[in-house]
Amino acid sequence: MIRVGVVGHLGYEGLPGVLATLRRLAPVLGLSLAYEDTIRMIAGDGADGLVPGGHDMMLTLGGDGTLLRAARIVGDTPVPILGINLGRLGFLTCAPGQGLETALRRYAAGEYIVEPRMTLDARVVDAAGEVRATWRALNDVVLHKGGFARVVTLEVRANGETVAHYSGDGVVLATPTGSTAYNLSAGGPVVFPTLETIILTPVSAHTLALRALVLPPTSEITLRVNDGPEELLVTVDGQVGATFAKGETLVVRRSMHPVPVVRFPEGSFFATMREKLQWGGLLDRDEPVRC
Repeated sequence: MIRVGVVGHLGYEGLPGVLATLRRLAPVLGLSLAYEDTIRMIAGDGADGLVPGGHDMMLTLGGDGTLLRAARIVGDTPVPILGINLGRLGFLTCAPGQGLETALRRYAAGEYIVEPRMTLDARVVDAAGEVRATWRALNDVVLHKGGFARVVTLEVRANGETVAHYSGDGVVLATPTGSTAYNLSAGGPVVFPTLETIILTPVSAHTLALRALVLPPTSEITLRVNDGPEELLVTVDGQVGATFAKGETLVVRRSMHPVPVVRFPEGSFFATMREKLQWGGLLDRDEPVRC
C-alpha cells in the first residue's frame, strides 16, 4: 500500500472531478489517501487527514504554488512530490490534469525519476542577535520594499565578505529550481534545476553596474538595510514571510534538506522551457507560419 498525501487548490474548477478520479483509482493501484484540511470537505465521507511523516508520496493538484505549499508540509522528511497541473503554467509539475490516471499508474509501477531539488534556509536575526523567524524555500527568498515608491539600499555579504551595496526595489535569492520564477522576471539567469547554486539577483537596480550573480552553494549570504522605507518585507516562495526592520539581518544559506520532485523519464527541462516559457521564441521548422 502506497500512502499518498493529497494537497489541492480549491480555486481550480476541475478539482472535484480530479478527486473523484483519484478515489476511483486508489483501490486499483493500492493507494491509501489522506487529504489536507482545505480539501477534505470535497474528498468524500470519511476522508483521512494528513499526518506529518505518515506518507510515502505527496500528490499536488493545482499549480506550482500548490507544489511549493506541499514542500513546506513535508518539511525535513524526504517524501517525493508528484505534481499534477490543473492550471496554466505548472512549471514544477510533471503531468496535466487529464494525465492523472497515467501518472499514478506509472508511479505505482515505479516508472519515474526522483530529482532532489536544493532548498534554502533563511532566518531573520534582530538587532539583539536573536533569531526572530525561520523558513525553508524551494524557489526563492526575497527582501523587498512594501507599498512605498522608494529605493532600498542593502549591504550584501557572502561568507562575511562584502559583495556590494545594492540600491533598488530589493533582492531575490533563488535556487536553481526558482531561477524560472521571480528571478527570471527580475532579469536573472536560468539555471538547470538539479545544479546546486545560489542566485543573487537585484530587483529594479538603481544603477547599470549591478547584475545577477551565481554563487557557490557553500555561500552564506547576509543582507542588511542601510537606507529605505520603513515598510520592508521578506517573502518566501511568494507565499509566506514577515516584516523586516532596519538593524535586522537576513541570513540565507543552502539547506541540508532537499525536496524530492517526481518527473518521468521522457520529461525534459528544455522541452518544458520551450513549451511553457516559449524559450527561444522560434517556430519549429515543421510548424506552419500563420499570417
